[in-house]
Parts: sequence; C-alpha cells; structure tokens
Amino acid sequence: MDYEAVIGLETHVQLKTLSKMWCGCANEYGAPPNTNVCPVCLGLPGVLPVANEEALRLTALTGMLLNCHVARHARFDRKNYFYPDVPKNYQITQLAHPSTEEGYVEFEFEEDIAKVRITRAHLEEDVGKSFHFDRHSGVDYNRAGVPLLEIVSEPDIRSADMAYAYLNALVNILTYGKVSDCDMEKGMVRCDVNVSVRPKGQTELGAKIEIKNMNTFSGVRRAINYEVDRQIRTLTNGESLTQETRRWDDIGGITETMRTKEDAHDYRYFPDPDLMPFEPNDEWMASVAEQVMELPLARKRRFISDYSLPPGDAEVFVNDVALGDYFEPIAKASKSPKAVANWVINNLRAKLAESNTDIEDLKFEPEGINELIRIVESGKISSKIAQEVFSEMFESGKSPGATVDEKDLAQVSDTGAIDSFCDQAIAENPKSAGDFRAGKKAALNFLKGQVMKLSQGKANPNLVGEILEKKLSN
Repeated sequence: MDYEAVIGLETHVQLKTLSKMWCGCANEYGAPPNTNVCPVCLGLPGVLPVANEEALRLTALTGMLLNCHVARHARFDRKNYFYPDVPKNYQITQLAHPSTEEGYVEFEFEEDIAKVRITRAHLEEDVGKSFHFDRHSGVDYNRAGVPLLEIVSEPDIRSADMAYAYLNALVNILTYGKVSDCDMEKGMVRCDVNVSVRPKGQTELGAKIEIKNMNTFSGVRRAINYEVDRQIRTLTNGESLTQETRRWDDIGGITETMRTKEDAHDYRYFPDPDLMPFEPNDEWMASVAEQVMELPLARKRRFISDYSLPPGDAEVFVNDVALGDYFEPIAKASKSPKAVANWVINNLRAKLAESNTDIEDLKFEPEGINELIRIVESGKISSKIAQEVFSEMFESGKSPGATVDEKDLAQVSDTGAIDSFCDQAIAENPKSAGDFRAGKKAALNFLKGQVMKLSQGKANPNLVGEILEKKLSN
C-alpha cells in the first residue's frame, strides 16, 4: 500500500521589540542570566501586566503579510501548566479569539508555486530557558515574557522538502517585514512538527504525532523524513499508531516518545482576568497597513518581469534587500538593466564585502554605474579597463568619465597604432603565429593577449582580433 505524509507546522517567532510583552524589561539576547527580569515577568503576587503596543502592531502586520484576517476583537487567555521555566505557572496566550487567522503563504517549490494555508498567527509570551549541569539544573528567566508569535499552518505540507521550503519562505517574509530577526542561533525561531501518514486517496487523517522544539530547519527536514518512514513501517507491520508527542534526537537521527498528547482541556484555558480584549480601531489598522511591503516572491517575479533578469539575479536582490533597493532606480534609468545587475552583483557587492562598507556609505553617485555602462558600450574603454575604472570610482567617488580622462584610459582604436602592436606581437612570438597558420585557432587568443599587453590594455580587442587574423592569413 502506498502512503502519503500529511504535515502541519507550528512556528514560534520572537518579535522584534525593545521590551518584553507585559513589562519594561529589555528584550535582549545574551545578557547575564536573570538580569532582564522584574516582578511582572517573574509572576510575583500583586503585579499586573500591561500589553506592549509594538508587539500588537507587529502581530497585526504579520497577519497582513500572511494574507490573514486581522481580528477586531482579540482576547488573551491563560494556559495553565507547571514547569520550572514558566514562572507564573501559566502562560499568557490566545485560544478562542486570536489576533489573526485564515491566511496563506505562497512560495517556490519544485519549479512551481506552492501554497500552505495559515490557520492562525496568535500572540503569546515566551518562557524561560532551562539549563542542565552535571549535578544540578538552573533556569534563566531573561526570555520569559518576550513577545512570541505562534504561526500555525494547516496540514497542507506533503514532504520534508516542502516543509523546509515553507519555513524558509516564512522566515523571509518575517525578515522582510522587520517583524523578527529570525536568528535561529539565538532561539528566535523554533518549530513544532505535526506528522501523520495515510493511504493515498484517503481523506481521513492518520494519528497525529507531534515532534517538539525543533531549532534548525535542516533538523525539521531530517526529523520529518525519519518520522514518516517510521510511521509507514509501523503500519506496514500491522501495528497501530497513537497520538503522542515525541522529541528529535539530532545526534542519533531518531524521534523518541516524550508523552501521550495533551488536549486543550488539560491546560484549563480561561480568559486572563488582568487583560482587556484588544479591539483596534480603523485608524490604528490603517497605520499598520501602511507598513505592508512587497513580499519576496512578488519582488522576485517583478524583477524578472520588469528588468528581464534571470531568476538567479532576481534571487540575489530578494535575499539582499538593500542591494535590490540600490539596483532598481539605476535599472529604471538604464537601457541595459541586465548590465546594471551584472555590475551591482558581480562588482559592487564584492567591493562592499571586501571593504566592509555599507551601501549608504558609497562615495560615487548611483548614476555612475549607468555612465560606466554607456562608456563601455560606446567602445571608448574595454570591459577590462572598466574594472579598473570601477575600482577608482569606488575608492575616490569620481565619475567614470573623469577617471577615464585623468588616467588616459580611453581605448585605442587607431588602426595604425594597433597594426604596429600586432606586427610586434607576431615577430616576438613566431611559434604562436605558426600554430595559428597551422590551424590551431586558440593560438590567436595568446597573440591577442600579447597585443593588449603592448598597448597597456588600451587596444580595442575587436580590432586587434580582426587585424591579427588578416596578417596571419596572408
């Protein structure tokens, strides 16, 4: 019997705020343990939470970026459970009335556009972090109370590779929107995976197995591949699967049982009595909508369409937003957008990396790139000399035209001068000249190189080739 995987993901993303969700403690990574804490985030008696408006704004913005319905009535609930990293013995989250729901993410997958529906993206607080040592354990509550967005997908994913592509697309969207830095090494993105298998053609879902607290996307992919194979083997052997929670052992490459799956009633959810429902007005919603920007997939499609770029070039400008923003106005003013892309990607990006310079600190005007392209296309300088001109532009900020004139870099197109260089090259390299006459066409390239050296790179390479061929054919 053939089986198919049915996968849904619950992605937890820390929001990019300066302070925590319910208090003024810093939302900061790397501080000494238990230094960014206060009575509110420690859940001491008598304290009252106050909602972080920036977190509410980022949640609504995320809903808009993920094509969700943003609720005009959202409520916070208490999820009750007892664990050392939960200082209040409950987590403030959203259950019945989440901030956003019913959206979708579109992304490229297997040379097509895939779509995964979003059930909800609700706002909650993060918990602390447990540390286990040789003879004791400890808890750092710096992370407790940090605003956390839980993005729950529908079970629309059918493979580990599709899950990997979805997660990368989701992170790109959130990074674009400046909702989160999405730094997995700092625990800003974590993922729970729900996996089941069923016979192909069957609509009923199989037993749902949850894999908890995945902290790398590659780990998610490996865990799904293992778990799907495990479930299919179990069913093929005539055994049954029961709903449970498992953990991924990345070193062993296996999932292991943690506990049987809890249901919502196990957490005794109830509305938080200390927090009023959040009911944004039209003005507030409009201000958030103004922050919605073009998403990565739409940007890539537009760059391919508007500027005739190959997908690889467009992908560079999607992944490096600042570079793409720099490229676009130059390309709009150019008759050769592809040439602009080549200079920005192959030359400018390399120079920025080498010199550890930001685009905002560039000394030359953006129009300089178009001027350089026009000078090359006119035949005034060769593409090789253009590299030297660009380096000077980058260092001094001078225009290409001024650099060419000051350094006397204009290409030599005087046939008389080039004719003399060609005679000299042939005379000094008789073997290569003989090889070409004997039918070895590659020998011509060597002779062209010698002529370019004699002319200090200024000779018009097209004329050099033509003149050499004529001389060697006589």
